Amino acid sequence: MIDDKLLKYFEGYLTDKRKKLFKKVLEDRTRHFTVVLEDIFQPHNASAVVRTADIFGVQDVHAIENKYTNKVSRHVAKGSQKWITSKRYKTDGNNTKICLDSLRDKGYQIIATTPHNDSCLLQDFDITKKSAFVFGVEAEGVSDYVKEHADGFLKIPMVGFTESLNISVAAAIILQDVTTKLRNSNVNWQLTKEEKETLYFDWVKKTIKNVDKIEAHYLSKLNK
Repeated sequence: MIDDKLLKYFEGYLTDKRKKLFKKVLEDRTRHFTVVLEDIFQPHNASAVVRTADIFGVQDVHAIENKYTNKVSRHVAKGSQKWITSKRYKTDGNNTKICLDSLRDKGYQIIATTPHNDSCLLQDFDITKKSAFVFGVEAEGVSDYVKEHADGFLKIPMVGFTESLNISVAAAIILQDVTTKLRNSNVNWQLTKEEKETLYFDWVKKTIKNVDKIEAHYLSKLNK
C-alpha cells in the first residue's frame, strides 16, 4: 500500500521533468514477457541483458545461480539495473526448477532460446502468450533441465557459418522483435495501475540521495 502523503513529500525532491519521465517510461513497461538468465558467469553479458530489458521495456529479469553467481557490471549496465526488478534464485536446491515453477504459477510459458533443435523461428513466434525467455550459460546454452521442461523453443534465423550468437546479442534481437510486435498488437500487455504506482514509488525513492534519512525526518515530524 503506497503512502500517498509520503510519496508527495518525496516528489518534492524531484523535478517535474523527472516525474514526467518516470510516468512516460511506465506506460511502456510490460510483464507480458520476462527474461531468465541461467548460470551466466560473465558480468558484462548479464549486465548487457539487463540494459536491453530496460531499453525494450521488459520489467523483470530472473537470475538462476546453480553454478555461478550472477553479477552486474555498473559500467556496462549504465544504471539500468536500478529500474529493473531483479529476482535471484540461489538456494542449495534446484534453482532452475524453483524459477520455472514460480514463473508457471504466474502464467508464463517457458521458452528456451536455442539454435540446436527444431525451434520456432523468431519471426513466427506467437507473442500473444505470456512468455519467459530463458538464456543459458555462455558456450553451453540452456541446461538439459530447461530443455526437458520448456513449453517451447525459439531461435534466431542464421545463414552464416557461425551457429550461435553471444547471449547479450541474442537477447537484444529477440526482445526488440517481440516487444515491437507486442506494442503493435491488441494484447493487453501494459502494467496494471497498481504495478505502475508501486514501481513509480520505488523509482522516486531510488532517485533521492539519503532517502532513508529523509523518510525518518518526515516520520519524526508526524509523530510530534
